[in-house]
Amino acid sequence: MVIPSPFVYWAQTEDTITLKIDLKNVVDPDLKILENNIKFTAQGIGAHGLSQYEFTLNLYSSIKSNGADDEITVMRVFDNRVELALKKEKASWWPRLTAQPQKPAWLKINFDLWKSEELQDSDEETRDVMRDYPGMYDRLHKEEMGYRKEDWRKVYLIIYNLFQLIGFTYVLTVISVRYSKLGYDSVTDTYEHVGSAIKFLHLMQILEILHPIFGYVKGSAFMTFVQVMGRNFVIFAMIEGEPRIQTKPVIFYLYIVWSAVEVIRYPFYITQLYKKEIYLLTWLRYSIWLPLYPLGVLCESVIIVRNIPYFEETQRFTISLPNEWNFAFHLPTFLKLYVFLVAVPGLYFLMSHMQKQRMVKLKPKIIIKKSK
Repeated sequence: MVIPSPFVYWAQTEDTITLKIDLKNVVDPDLKILENNIKFTAQGIGAHGLSQYEFTLNLYSSIKSNGADDEITVMRVFDNRVELALKKEKASWWPRLTAQPQKPAWLKINFDLWKSEELQDSDEETRDVMRDYPGMYDRLHKEEMGYRKEDWRKVYLIIYNLFQLIGFTYVLTVISVRYSKLGYDSVTDTYEHVGSAIKFLHLMQILEILHPIFGYVKGSAFMTFVQVMGRNFVIFAMIEGEPRIQTKPVIFYLYIVWSAVEVIRYPFYITQLYKKEIYLLTWLRYSIWLPLYPLGVLCESVIIVRNIPYFEETQRFTISLPNEWNFAFHLPTFLKLYVFLVAVPGLYFLMSHMQKQRMVKLKPKIIIKKSK
C-alpha cells in the first residue's frame, strides 16, 4: 500500500528552514532528522482524506539535529497544520530545498513566509526577504508558478504610463493626419477634435502628484504639482473658460509641444520600471525639454496674455465689490501677475531642475580597468 504525502510548503531565512505541512487534526506526529534528511509521519486529514501520511526530503545542505539543545528543531502542531523550524548547519541562502533539482509535486513554496524571517507569531523584528533577495525570490516564484509575480504598484504604474502614452500618441496622430489632409485649415479647429482628450489626459496627470507622496516613485511632489496644475490652469481656466481663444493657432502649437514631450517621457518611465536602459530614449527624455519646455511656456503665456482683454470684456471669474464676503478679485490683473511672477520664474526653476537631472543621467560613465 502506497502511503500518500501531504502538501508541504517551505520557506527560508539565512539560518532557518520552515516547513508548513497541510494536515488537519494530526495524531501521533513523528519526525526523524539526520544530517541532510528528514522523514515525517503522522495520521491526519489531508488531500486524501483521513489517512496515514508521510514524506521524506533529501535536503540541499545539512541541518542541525536535536542534541543537548532541544531548541534546534521546533515542531508545532495546530488544528489545521503542522509547522517545522529547522536550523541550518551553516548560515547561507539555499537556491532550493532539495538535493536534486527536480522537486516532488507535493512540495510547494510558502511565499507568505518569505516576507519575514521567523514564524508568524515571532516577536522579533522582521525583514522583507523579497526586497533583500529579489533575484532569488523571483526565480523561485517563476519555477513554482510558471510566471514572475509583479508588485501591484509596478503593474499600476505600467498601466498608467501606457495609458498616457496611448492618449498623447492619439492626440499627435489626429493633429498630424488632419494637417496632412487639410493643411493650415486644420489649425483653427484643433481644440474641437482633440480638446476633450487633452482635458482628460491632464486630469489623469493629477495622479502623478500623489505618486511621490505615497512612495510609488522617487522625485519631487512639489515640482510635479507646479507642472501639472500649471497646465490644468491653462486648460480649464484659460482655454475652456474663453471660447474665442479655442480657435487660435497657439492652441495647435501648444498641443503639439505638450504631446511631443509626453510621448517620450512615458515610454522612458516604462523602461525604467523594467530596469531597461535605452540610451537614445534616455537622451531624448533629458534633452528634448531644452527647446520644448520654453516653447510650451511661451504658448501658455501667449494664451494668457491674449485672454486678458477677453476677460476684461466679460468680467468672467472676476469678483467685484460690494458682495457679502467683502472680497474683490480682478482676473485680468491676476493674469498679468501670473505671467511675470509665476510663469517666467517657474520656467527658470523647472529648467534648472531638469538640467540637474540631465547632468546626472547623461554624465559619461567612467570605467576603471585593472592592469594585469
